[in-house]
Amino acid sequence: MESRVFNVLFLCTANTARSIMAEAILNQLGKGRFVAYSAGSHPAKAVNPHAIAYLERHNISTQNLRCKDWAEFAAPGAPKMDFVLTVCDRAAGEVCPVWPGQPVTAHWGVDDPVAVEGNEEKKMRAFADAYMVLNRRIAIFLNLPLEKLDQISLRRELASIGNIKS
Repeated sequence: MESRVFNVLFLCTANTARSIMAEAILNQLGKGRFVAYSAGSHPAKAVNPHAIAYLERHNISTQNLRCKDWAEFAAPGAPKMDFVLTVCDRAAGEVCPVWPGQPVTAHWGVDDPVAVEGNEEKKMRAFADAYMVLNRRIAIFLNLPLEKLDQISLRRELASIGNIKS
């Protein structure tokens, strides 16, 4: 029996770090079962170089990562999302587009590593922290029996995952 492939959209305001990292991590760990995307309400022009460096350091592909407007995924012909997960508090508070279908939504707030000021070591530590939180949450998500959970249970499980800090 063939397994279903689930589409997941990670949202953040600028789509430069947290959502990009989540997209890359899920595409690597969930290969064959998930296709991850990311987007922002006000996307920047380029992905944060610290995010790229951190992903590459962990042998996670950064090929084709780019900042995208979330309207791209609400447009006709866009992939139908099964899950839409916000990873920043600002994006969670914004009015999102209407997503085709009825994706399960949840908020997985992660501290913004781009906002950290200081030396390179302090900045990379912030990216390491964001990566660890996202990686842990995604690993738990990958182990959910998605085909066996109803919408209410899925929402509850995803909300619970969003409360995991490390």
